[in-house]
Amino acid sequence: MRIRLKIFSIWFMLLFLTINFSGCTVIFQKGRRVDTEKISKLKNELSDLERAKKELEDQLKNEINDKEVKVEMLERGLVITFVAEVLFDSGKADLRKESMPKLEKVSNVLNTTVKDLDVGIEGHTDNVPIKYSNWKSNWELSSGRAMSVLHFLIDVQSVNPERLRAIGYGEYHSVADNSTSIGRQKNRRVEIVILPKTIKEGRAE
Repeated sequence: MRIRLKIFSIWFMLLFLTINFSGCTVIFQKGRRVDTEKISKLKNELSDLERAKKELEDQLKNEINDKEVKVEMLERGLVITFVAEVLFDSGKADLRKESMPKLEKVSNVLNTTVKDLDVGIEGHTDNVPIKYSNWKSNWELSSGRAMSVLHFLIDVQSVNPERLRAIGYGEYHSVADNSTSIGRQKNRRVEIVILPKTIKEGRAE
């Protein structure tokens, strides 16, 4: 319960500071009924994200224990991080057959618990230059991997394509030290981000 209150407090504070999500800004005004409705809607969305987090943790329990997958509630939304080697062979962007049941578990939640929320798919690499594949650089590799996950969710799992977007960040959004093998492995990843909705509202005249 304390965790839920803490998470909501963070979201509530961010909203009043008009933090942007996906290029949109939320502006509240004292006493306006529409603002109360927005707060109520956001609470429902947050509840959906919390429920999705619990479902994903249950369904991906083995993968999480094996450190193949991580599920986190961050400021930008609910983030499911796959170690790249779980999904792809080295230097490749075609999904491994063994990875598909893991992605199916994620898509089941996308199509039910958070079916109204948008989803970002982000590809990341380490900083080792491409040498033994047909990719021009890590930019293309990370983008190709993000697109492979996107097409799997759309073509195989029937996730609404209007909800999805994919981007490759190459080596430029690292989360660990690339000077160690463990750090490089952490940086080679695909993140599926379930985004909370925001509403752009101008000031009333």
